[in-house]
Amino acid sequence: MKTLIKGGHIVNEGRVFDGCIVIEDGNIIEISKQQPEASFDETIDASGCYVLPGIIDDHVHFREPGLTEKADIDTESQAAAAGGVTSYFDMPNCNPQTTTIEALQEKQQLAAKKSHVNYAFFYGATNDNADTFSQLDVTQVPGIKLFMGSSTGNMLVDRQEVLERIFKSCKLPLMVHCEDTDIINRNMANAKEAWGEDPPVSLHAIIRSEEACLESTRKAVALANKYGTRLHVAHISTAEELECIPPTSSPLGEARITAEACVGHLFFTQLDHERLDTRIKVNPAIKTPVDQFMLREALTDGRISVVATDHAPHLLSQKQGGCAKAASGMPMIQFSLVTMLELVDEGVLTIQRLVELMCHNPALLFGVCKRGFLRPGYRADIAIVRPKTPWTVNKDCILSKCGWSPMEGHQYQWRVERTLCNGQTVYTNGHVSTDILGEAITFCHQ
Repeated sequence: MKTLIKGGHIVNEGRVFDGCIVIEDGNIIEISKQQPEASFDETIDASGCYVLPGIIDDHVHFREPGLTEKADIDTESQAAAAGGVTSYFDMPNCNPQTTTIEALQEKQQLAAKKSHVNYAFFYGATNDNADTFSQLDVTQVPGIKLFMGSSTGNMLVDRQEVLERIFKSCKLPLMVHCEDTDIINRNMANAKEAWGEDPPVSLHAIIRSEEACLESTRKAVALANKYGTRLHVAHISTAEELECIPPTSSPLGEARITAEACVGHLFFTQLDHERLDTRIKVNPAIKTPVDQFMLREALTDGRISVVATDHAPHLLSQKQGGCAKAASGMPMIQFSLVTMLELVDEGVLTIQRLVELMCHNPALLFGVCKRGFLRPGYRADIAIVRPKTPWTVNKDCILSKCGWSPMEGHQYQWRVERTLCNGQTVYTNGHVSTDILGEAITFCHQ
């Protein structure tokens, strides 16, 4: 099948230009400024729209297997498609945890049958599985995920000798959740003494504090420097942590230490707990307006290399309570691209830089083969978005299984018009084509 996308503003590799894209057998075969003189099986008119590479979200929790009352690969990949996300990397803190070769293979088999966009799975580090890293098929995994701070899933690794072994033995990118658990536990004990067994969520950023994040990030960077580890610090949330991250070039070069920012930390501040309560309770906590401002600045100065979601659905019943009882995590994958496009409208970053942060850099950083760019020979993963098209998020449009979003009631000015995954339209006009399945992502690690 041969498809033509015509009339759109193509955003790719630092440029915006009007042109056409020709797709055949799931691959981009031509990009040109003039419409080719040929016949096509399908023509997509993107007039008035921007044509981007499909978003690669390097940080999601789709909850399958074992936690499927909240989410599953089927529902969350539908939400991804509706948000212009064509590839995702899922985290290992499910049940069973993805910390054995067998568990990894099980998730890959599930996704092959259920995922409507492209998929890959991080392998989880534990206190005693570093010797299995060498058994991984490095073409099938983006990297190793390490929790240096306790979060959802009870995968904490914080003993110094174990951390040294993991940083030394990891030859793949090592994505690290950085929060110091001792500091958090001390802060929680103090808060409970003052406020009772379930302190109000307004204290979440004080309990999971800037100090807790900074102490852990400093330790991770020191270990990476000691062993030459390829370190990727997940969900940076404080201005102070940014000082630990060396700026990288654009496009991403041979950087060894990089950082990810998440949409929630870029869009909300801790003041929004008053309006949204525990719906925006996440780990690490969303922090001050100053931290938000500095994270936004870092999007364009090279210290933030990737923007992701940390998409982490829970049932609303599990979000009840305060700092101790309410679950941490929120669903964002369906609204990540349009939220970042809102920051483009505000002048925080350009649409070209958005594409670097959400498409090009995830592909470069993790060695994704033939995705993340609009280039001949690459898989045709494409998001088509239309500006100046107001719409409001309501429950009826939410595709995540949990059935809610912190963005409910928010009016966007951009709309995802169409999402193509491997050349097939998986989403358009508010509808996901559930008969379409994505592909396993392959990696070409350096």
